[in-house]
Amino acid sequence: MNNLPLFPTSLVGSYAQPGWLIDKSKLAGRFPPRTRAQELWRVPDEFLAEAKRDAVALAVQDQLDAGLDIITDGEAGRESYSNHFATGLDGIDIINPGTALDRSGEPVPVPRIVGPIERKWSISAEEVKQLRQLTDRPIKFTVPGPFTMAQQAQNDYYADVSEAAAAYALAVKAEVADLFEAGADVIQLDEPYMQARPQEAERYGIEVLNAALEGAAGLACQQTKVERDAHPDGASSPSVSLVAGTRWPSSKASLRSASRAAALSWVTSTIAMSRSTRMPSSRSRICRSVSTR
Repeated sequence: MNNLPLFPTSLVGSYAQPGWLIDKSKLAGRFPPRTRAQELWRVPDEFLAEAKRDAVALAVQDQLDAGLDIITDGEAGRESYSNHFATGLDGIDIINPGTALDRSGEPVPVPRIVGPIERKWSISAEEVKQLRQLTDRPIKFTVPGPFTMAQQAQNDYYADVSEAAAAYALAVKAEVADLFEAGADVIQLDEPYMQARPQEAERYGIEVLNAALEGAAGLACQQTKVERDAHPDGASSPSVSLVAGTRWPSSKASLRSASRAAALSWVTSTIAMSRSTRMPSSRSRICRSVSTR
């Protein structure tokens, strides 16, 4: 991370998946899946894991050929940016899904919360290890944020959705630690629903995001998102990125003392931190991301 340019480049979200891996006609005709969507994969189950690894390798090579500075897996092995993590937690019924409103206001099938939300083991540590083997450049991995996952679920267990979001935050916090341990240099938390539902984000969203970041390693660097998310609902995707290294700075206090507009503007940007050394004046340093979407 020490040798990055002043304006490092990276994919913001997903990269185009190969047509031999996923049925794009089925994906284009629906909202991004919140529950599992095995019907999207073209490859038989016995070969699917290997096919996903091949797709990641292709996405990585494209990024290397393009000269990007921070490499991702392109989310090539996922059905959507969030359901791979949200459906891997305990306390979630994915066999009998619930319903929630998408950012467009349309009802969609979602995971149903039926018990305490817990993460028994890392969801994606092995994916990070595989990505680490494909390049010696810094690598980034994305994780859905706690507020967004709470909005993308039907809560049949907790007294209030804010309690569900707080439980998601603990799962995200534990996952972030494991992904850094697995070799990630940057962890990006995606929170598109903060943009879509600012009142709920003000009520509890920033609090649970801070809880997910509590104790995380790294020093903040604002990273402006420069591309629009290409999900069918068309809204941009706020996100927060962490980079392993030093301690999480005093962003919590500045968020809580800021106005709603300023706080949500901060969340809409991306935060990055350095794995190996403290970056001088990092909170005023602007880092740009590029996206193919």
